[in-house]
Amino acid sequence: MDSDKSTSTNIHSIDELVTALSDGERATFNEIARSFDIPISEFENFCSWSEDGYTRNCVFENEEFELILLCWEPGQKTPIHDHGGEECWVKAVKGEFEEVIYKMDENDALKLVKSDISKTNDITYMIDFMGFHSLQNISNERSMSLHLYAKPIKNCNSYCEDAHKLINRELVDSTVPASVKN
Repeated sequence: MDSDKSTSTNIHSIDELVTALSDGERATFNEIARSFDIPISEFENFCSWSEDGYTRNCVFENEEFELILLCWEPGQKTPIHDHGGEECWVKAVKGEFEEVIYKMDENDALKLVKSDISKTNDITYMIDFMGFHSLQNISNERSMSLHLYAKPIKNCNSYCEDAHKLINRELVDSTVPASVKN
């Protein structure tokens, strides 16, 4: 009935997603991220799991964007962090996640702003002016989330619980658990 439908609603594979993002402008990333429907089986070759922490697995990267598949055991959580000034869309591929958003107050202390739950196929958006966030797998099973960053993120600020301050850290994509990388 709607003959003016975007091609992004016809994205059913990782290759099609990469092509749509590569052919599109950054302004189209939101529409593409919110409308693709890729089966879990497409992500199996990128999965790695660790009891020590969630893993970051690069699906695709170029100068304009990167796709990172995070693989989570039950209960695993990211530190509170920003995105190095870049936009981030997170699609829950499988599982249920809690996202907690924080902002810095006038005393440079982190204050909780809100908390939301994302279930399979839900998508969230984050950019630094919105604050900092953490994600946690609240499922009782292994879960996956696909993260689209509009420009690749090599460094971000992460909140150090012990020092009660933000520290800059380098991000590494591999099968090494993210929680043990500093």
